[in-house]
Amino acid sequence: MTGSQGPALSRRALIGTGLGAGAAVLTAAGGGTAEAAPRRPGAARHHAQAFLAAAMDAYPEHGTVRLAQSYTDQAGLFSTAFTYDNALTILALLAGRSADGTSRATVLGDALLYAQAHDPDHDDGRLRQAYNVGPYTFYDGSPQPDGFVRADGKANVGRQFGFTGTAVGDMAWAGIALAALARRTGERRFLVGAVRIGEWIDRVGRTDEPLGGFKFGVDGANAKLPFTSTEHNTDLVGLFGQLARLTGDRVWRERRSVARKFVEKMWEPEGGFFYTGTNDGVTINKSPIPEDTQTWTHLALNSPSHSGSLDWAARELAVLDSADRPNSTVPAGQSYAGVTFSSASLLADEDAPIASGQPKPDRNGVWFEGTAHLALALRDRCAAGDEKRARNLLASVERAQELLGGGQTLGSRPVAAGSGVVSASSPLDTGFGFGYYPYRHTGATAWYLLAATGTNPLRA
Repeated sequence: MTGSQGPALSRRALIGTGLGAGAAVLTAAGGGTAEAAPRRPGAARHHAQAFLAAAMDAYPEHGTVRLAQSYTDQAGLFSTAFTYDNALTILALLAGRSADGTSRATVLGDALLYAQAHDPDHDDGRLRQAYNVGPYTFYDGSPQPDGFVRADGKANVGRQFGFTGTAVGDMAWAGIALAALARRTGERRFLVGAVRIGEWIDRVGRTDEPLGGFKFGVDGANAKLPFTSTEHNTDLVGLFGQLARLTGDRVWRERRSVARKFVEKMWEPEGGFFYTGTNDGVTINKSPIPEDTQTWTHLALNSPSHSGSLDWAARELAVLDSADRPNSTVPAGQSYAGVTFSSASLLADEDAPIASGQPKPDRNGVWFEGTAHLALALRDRCAAGDEKRARNLLASVERAQELLGGGQTLGSRPVAAGSGVVSASSPLDTGFGFGYYPYRHTGATAWYLLAATGTNPLRA
């Protein structure tokens, strides 16, 4: 892909053996009918933490070894628990610095270790893109009867939707979460798990291609994928730096340097932003330009010469969603400011569905996870005006938590009103072959908590 849209270079790409029928039934959801008085930040954080707890506890009859369901039931993904979302949930729970948060984070960390040790096909330290955590009947009528732990004791990989591959970015975030647990609890098992992840990434992902870095990962058939992602290598700068500090082993500094050099090669000095990566290891992809490669790079690199990427994202990806926008699902009288997913999101065809069976996109749909990324990165940079801009972005996320996504459920149980941040204010097209919708989401909620507490998960 050179200067054109192509396969997703994001950890969010569906890298399994194929999409299940559920992809065709993802539709937009509204929620909330009127403006509400702003909550105190402490109350908003409390409600966000309550949503993460509810996502963990959605299937109590299926055992204590469990992961958190990623999206509310209305998203059509049933009990899917993405590895990335659960890693973020661990980090957000730890950021609250409460005994209950640490206890819950430990449960999730042990579940990731269980998945490492009980994969149905491999024993090499990998984690899959997603798992099932509760029973359901799939769209074709086939039953999925188990919780996270199958009847045979194996981890319940998300095969129905093809979430069977392993992406370097997902693995990096899981490793970062386990490293955080190792620091907080002092328990060696978490560091051992994080090191296994790092070793798998180096073994499978390292490349000698001209642009270098670490490749995307493997698909569900264990075939290596050809892409190299700026975002993934940014994640690895964080993971490898933390492993270097925790283990004292110099090999992690060398691996961190490999990832960092790739990221720095993606810098566009004239525009002041980072490109998304490469498909072939030789040619840099020039479009689309995503938000997270602008904000996570600051969080991981801490490089003043590159921190202008935050200003690029705040300026070039800014959106304001309101009910009068084409295809907006924002209720009348409400509006939300933030950033969208990528440069392509701003050019989406509003007359065509995002994908077959899905709604038409709103070019001004706010991506709340990315809005929280930006808020955290601005707070971390702390230049003149950054804190004020970050607070304004967080206020928009907090209002969305209060007013959007009403009437949704987790494991068929009602979600408490005003708890949990939706992925997007309205359906938005990422430009990478998938969309985000107004469903309450553990990932978006966790990033809000990280931003609200000023917790940088990528800094070594």
